[in-house]
Amino acid sequence: MSTLYLRENDVNELVSVGDAIDVLETAFRELAAGRADNVPRQRARSKGIRLHSMSAAAEYLGVSGWKQYTTTRSGAQFLVGLYDNASGRLTALIEADRLGQLRTGAASGVATEFMARPDATSVGLFGAGTQAATQLEAVCAVRKINRVSVYSRTASTRNAFAERMSEILNIAVEPVVRPDLAAMDHDIVITATTSASPLFDGRLLSDGVHLNLVGSNSLRRTEVDAATVERADILVCDSIEACRGEAGDFREALEAGAIEWSRMSELSDIITGNATGRARSEDITLFKSVGLAIEDVALAAEVLKRAEAQGRGTALPI
Repeated sequence: MSTLYLRENDVNELVSVGDAIDVLETAFRELAAGRADNVPRQRARSKGIRLHSMSAAAEYLGVSGWKQYTTTRSGAQFLVGLYDNASGRLTALIEADRLGQLRTGAASGVATEFMARPDATSVGLFGAGTQAATQLEAVCAVRKINRVSVYSRTASTRNAFAERMSEILNIAVEPVVRPDLAAMDHDIVITATTSASPLFDGRLLSDGVHLNLVGSNSLRRTEVDAATVERADILVCDSIEACRGEAGDFREALEAGAIEWSRMSELSDIITGNATGRARSEDITLFKSVGLAIEDVALAAEVLKRAEAQGRGTALPI
């Protein structure tokens, strides 16, 4: 049998944000049950390029796989490979830029479902790129959002984003000119930027807010200040092991002794009820996502299943 090659447009047309949320909730449940294994990201560095590698095995799906991507000054290139567990055969190679956007948004959607107040209706969003779009779509899929404030550094970018997302989601998305306007008086705050330094003063956050932090996967970068982390009543990681090596957002608070890793839970434990995602309405809850290979592999497996059913993709002689 040949290996199926799937392009970005295949991924985009085969699965939605809602599909990805369902797939990832199952993946985290299976991770908690020990029927999936995740290996954190590793990086190889050379002049002008970084190669990022991560892998996972999904016993419950009968597949294993990897995601590899390069980052250079000209951008990033993403690829996912899937293997059949029974035969060890490479079953698919999938272009994975859109896949990554979907799974990152979906992880926040799952976290929001289990951690945000049920009556949450407003979002403060930092960032106006493709990741910000899927973040907002995912949150809107699990909560009845009717008001969004978006901030990014470039006015034309945030204005265009607000107009586009207002049409897509049929809700009011307002571009705001100052970061504090996206941080204050919102039920959910999302950071999906490339910023290396805090975006807002954590003292501005309302009681009861839920935060999804997704922009940084480097110890050298943080989107929030120590006050934000210290104010959080509940701290949740997609993976504590991965966050230890990549969550720069926690670094200052950890070094100051304001928080400890023992305070943190994993999303898989929140979903399965082994840890609490929210105890009180006034709790500030925080989800830190650095991105896991099990998310990529699980969603890629769903893409492959649908592609095979619809006869999509290009057969490769390997």
